[in-house]
Parts: sequence; structure tokens; C-alpha cells
Amino acid sequence: MNMARRTPLDRVRNIGVMAHIDAGKTTTTERILYYTGKTHRLGEVHEGTAIMDWMEQEQERGITITSAATTAFWRDHQVNIIDTPGHVDFTAEVERSLRVLDGAVGVFCAVAGVEPQSETVWRQADRYNVPRIAFVNKMDRTGADFDRCVGMMVTKLNAHPVPIQMPYLEGETFAGIVDLIRGKVRKYTEESMGVNHEEFDVPASLAEDVALRREKIIEAAAEADEELLHKYLEHVPLTEEEIRRGLRKATIARTCTPVLCGAAFKNKGVQLLLDAVVDYLPSPMDIAPVEGMIPRSDKKELRKPADDEPLAALVFKIMADPFVGQLAFARIYSGTLHAGSYVLNATKDRKERVSRLVEMHANRREELKDVYSGEICGVVGLKNASTGDTLTDEKHPVILESMKFPEPVIAVAIEPKTKVDQEKLGGSLQKLAQEDPTFRVHNDPDTGQTIIQGMGELHLEIIVDRLVREYGVSANVGKPQVSYKETIRKACTGEARYVKQTGGKGQYGHVKLELEPLPPGSGYEFVNKITGGVIPREYIGPAEAGIKEAMAGGILAGFEMRDIRVTLVYGSYHEVDSSEMSFKIAGSLAFKDAAGRAQPMLLEPIMDVEVVTPDEYLGDVIGNLNARRGKVHNIDARPGVQMIRVHVPLSEMFGYATDLRSQSQGRASYTMQFLKYEEAPRNISEEVIAGIRGTAAR
Repeated sequence: MNMARRTPLDRVRNIGVMAHIDAGKTTTTERILYYTGKTHRLGEVHEGTAIMDWMEQEQERGITITSAATTAFWRDHQVNIIDTPGHVDFTAEVERSLRVLDGAVGVFCAVAGVEPQSETVWRQADRYNVPRIAFVNKMDRTGADFDRCVGMMVTKLNAHPVPIQMPYLEGETFAGIVDLIRGKVRKYTEESMGVNHEEFDVPASLAEDVALRREKIIEAAAEADEELLHKYLEHVPLTEEEIRRGLRKATIARTCTPVLCGAAFKNKGVQLLLDAVVDYLPSPMDIAPVEGMIPRSDKKELRKPADDEPLAALVFKIMADPFVGQLAFARIYSGTLHAGSYVLNATKDRKERVSRLVEMHANRREELKDVYSGEICGVVGLKNASTGDTLTDEKHPVILESMKFPEPVIAVAIEPKTKVDQEKLGGSLQKLAQEDPTFRVHNDPDTGQTIIQGMGELHLEIIVDRLVREYGVSANVGKPQVSYKETIRKACTGEARYVKQTGGKGQYGHVKLELEPLPPGSGYEFVNKITGGVIPREYIGPAEAGIKEAMAGGILAGFEMRDIRVTLVYGSYHEVDSSEMSFKIAGSLAFKDAAGRAQPMLLEPIMDVEVVTPDEYLGDVIGNLNARRGKVHNIDARPGVQMIRVHVPLSEMFGYATDLRSQSQGRASYTMQFLKYEEAPRNISEEVIAGIRGTAAR
């Protein structure tokens, strides 16, 4: 075993902080950094000085967009923290962070309780089997209710919360925290902003409540450990150490979630939260070995978290860094990564040089010579790496399971304001697309415009904002456009003869095609049925290229066509005049001829929308969704609120946030994600086509 590592593997914690928007994730992370000695002044989200939210847009909007990774130390443990975004448009960021974490801290607002987006991230964490502890934040706010929040974790998240603390109140004011395991009260002094505190035994007025709650903790701990269960059944009291050991086992097995409370903004409860991270969340050794596929075979291989195993690391994020160029964040699952060494990018089968290794502290960095298994670091020098790639030992390659990201569904046209901007725009957009797997860029061949696509209005707004700030590119942005598609309803044949005679060598290409519709989601299929050399082999490829070009440009309104099988059945050529270009043009013309008569239709993206509304606004909300062509799938009643699952066309969802707020006095919220494409109704189809043609005519 290599002993050069700074922290033994069982003392490493890779954790994420996850929550709904505004539950206080970033403030909590800021306080963690402060108490672990990484910052000497407290950053505030509301003042725009938060260290984790180092992008200007994050500071302005008070939301986290990128997951910033940072390393801190507490009680001789190395804690690698990733602060994940809470907004649904950045769901890919949460997804890729959870993929590489061993444990997570779920932050909840004591007033709002479990909100829709906290449900989404909680379910994502369930999918990746991530053990969690919960922190009920904002206990100092009016209307804070710790027990209600714990109850909502049961009803909304199907979680098994076990409070290991309870709030200590003086009158109505949150003054400190009762540590239920130790039976002590930690009271904070207001003047020191929570930095100083005093400790005393639980007062007699709380003794009965504390005893009942402590009994539940002991039950949860005993159930996870046979030795402790035996003691518990024999009525032998468990020591504090034994309770913590049992609770740790239960947390890692995901049979319970320890719940803590505090007010991060007032610095109350953050040190105890750090203690709980160390005490209950898993080290890389507590997690099952990672499984990967051996390239070019069906064999699977397990990689254990040990420094002397062959290297296996997963790139989970790419960032364009102004100082070092491309920075790739990687989680080392096994082996050791050395600065200056060569690694194999097994996903792309290319050798890469690791020029430097850096430990990130949000936007500051520290150089490292080696990074060991179980750690997270920034890698400088990788030229071809992208999100989800596996870095591995050349002699022992393995490919870890990659990450799947949803298709973008909304597009806007973007135009540079000046000649200088035009030169910088392309490169800047490419860098942003490399960082964000849900953001795409392409050029519209008809209008010559640059089109950017993303997951929602906010997502694209942030991208444009970053262009101006980080890359100094000013651009005009069009109105958001829905990414429609086109297809055909019936089978049809088409033929085109492209003949051009000008003095000297002419042009000749002749193609006959059959088109037929395929089931939704099938994409495109090309079948070559040419026999007897009526079209020479070297002209088949160009003919197909012409077909693909025509499909990309569509028939009705210039949208990409999909779910079509094209069969090349016949044609002819000229010994002298035929060329690749003439067959490409003939292929394109034949496709357009057939598609125009195959009853082309428009497909629109349908979104899966989840609306959470207080009971009294249910009628208004459903009425509004019906007016937006929504189809309600089910309504799930929860205490005090209704959850509506509804499928709505994306084109009808613009401006929905404002409508919903005004209908529910700001109390309802929604999340949406792409579901499928389906045929657009005739009136909508006609409107879209007329709009596109009208623009083209201008």
C-alpha cells in the first residue's frame, strides 16, 4: 500500500450538498468552509460574496449553477464537497455529481419543508444508492417547524428519518440545539454570531421528550448491528460510541437518515453537521467496488478502492478555465494518478497526458503531485476528454458506466453584434458545449444563423450571460423557439433526374427512392436495393448524403425529419457526365419529391410536468393547464397540497411560471422535463409553418 497519501482512505468523505432552490445549500457549504479553516471571512449569498458561487451570474441570482468542488479538513478527515444546483434546468449537474459521490447532505428549509425540487434530487440520490443525512436549516425563521419537516420526509420522500438532534427554544426563539445522543444542550451566544457556545445538561422540562426521541435513535442503531441488537434486547444500555457505530451502519445501508437542525446563516449547528458527516457518511471503503466493462469484450471487472489497484477514474465535469485552459474534474475509483504521467482515455481509446493535478477550492487551487483512490481532483492537460469518459491504466483498461443526459428541447438564434464578436462567438460556444452535455450548438443551413439549444429558458439565459461575462462576446438573442421535428404519414415513391448540359462536361444523376414511416423514436434508416450496377457503387454514398441533407432541412417548415426508412431502388448514370455532386443533388431532389407526397406532418415536444399546489388552487391550476392543451395523468393528494402530473406541449409552457405564481399567490411550484415527440394538431401545425414561411419571405 502506498503510504504517501495525505489521508488514510477510511478518513476520506466525498459528499454533496443537495436541496431545493433557496433551502440554503450554498450558505451551509460556505459555513463548512469557514469552520474547516478554508476561508477566513464568511461569504454571503445575499451579498454576492459566497465562495462556492464564484460565477458572477450565481452571485447575482443567488442560485448555484455549476457544482463547485472543494476540499476541506475536519477532525483529521479529508472532506471533498460538491455544491450542486437546485434548479431543474441544471438537473444534469446534480445527476453527474451524485454519480461520483459516496454520501450526501440533504438541506431542507424548516419553514417550507420538503419542496418539489428536493423530491427530484432525493429521487436521483435514491437511483444512485447514495446514503444521506438531513439538515433542517433556517430554524431561526418565523414559522420554522422541525417535526413537521421530519414528517414530510416520511410522507413525501418515503425516507426513514431519525432525528439525532432537536431544536432548543427559549420562548419562541431558536437558541440552540439538543444533542439527543449525548443528552446535552448547546446554546449559542447571539453576540458572537454563533461562533461561541455554552453546553449544559438537558433541563427537566425537556427530559421526557428527549428520552422518547433517544429511544428511537437506539432502536435504529440496534437494528443495524447484531451485537447491539442483542444488548438492546437484554436491556443493557448502549454507550454513545456504540449508538454512533450502529447509526453509521444503518445510514450506509440506507435503512435510516439521521436528521440534524440548525441555522447556517447564523452559524448555528454547522460544526455538529460536520461531525455528523464524519461520523455517519461512508468513506470510499464502505461503498461496493465500482464495476466496469473491459473494452471490446462483454467481460465485467470490479475495481476496489485501493491505491495499488490499476487506475480507474471517471471524468464527471469539464470546465473551461481562464488560467489553465480545459480543466477536467475526475473521481479516482482505484489506483493512483500522477502529475506528468500518461493515461488511456478508455472511452475514446486515446492516450492523454496529465500535465498537472490540482485540488480545487471553488475558484482557488493547490497543485498536487499525486491523487489517490477515493479522491476527487481537477486534471489539467486532457485534450479529448468529455463528461462521462473513463481514464485508466493503459495495460488494464476498463470503461466505467457513463452518464446519460436528456436531449435539449428549446432553441434560440444567436447573432454576434460586431465583427470582433463574430470571430469569438464560435470558439466560445464550443467551449461552453464541452462543459455542459445538455447544451448544443449548430448552424442553420438555410438562414446561416447560429442556433443554441438547451433544457429551458433559464438555462439558455445563463449561457448567453456567460458569453458576455467570461468570453467578452456580445450577442443578440432571438425569441425562444420550440425544437419541432417532421415526419411522414404514408409510404411513397419519388424520382429525380438531375441533368445539366453546358458546353463541355455536363452533369447527370438519376435516382428513384421509396419512403416509408417508422415507429416514433426509430430515427432514420437507409436501405440500398440497387442491383446490376444501374448506379455504380461510388455514387451510392453521395446519393445518401443528398437524402440526409434534405432530411435535415425538412419539407414543411425546415425542421429535421425523423422516423423514416429510405430505400434506394433504381436509377441510371452517364459514363462521362455523372459525378458525385450530380448524384448528391439527385438524391436530395428525389427525397423531397417523395416526402412532399407522403403526407408530411409536424411533431412537437411534449413535456412531463409536475405541479405542486395547495388544495385551494387546484381548480384554477388544472383549468389553466387544460387551456394549455395539457393532459392530466394523475393527481396525488398529499397533506395540504395536491401533486398534478400532466403532459403538456412545450410550446404552451412559455410564461407558465408567472401564471402559476399569480394563480396561487406564489405558493405553487412546478418542474418539467422532456417526455416524447408526438403529432402536432392541424391548427398548431399550420400556424408554425405560416410563421416560418412568413419569416423567410421577409
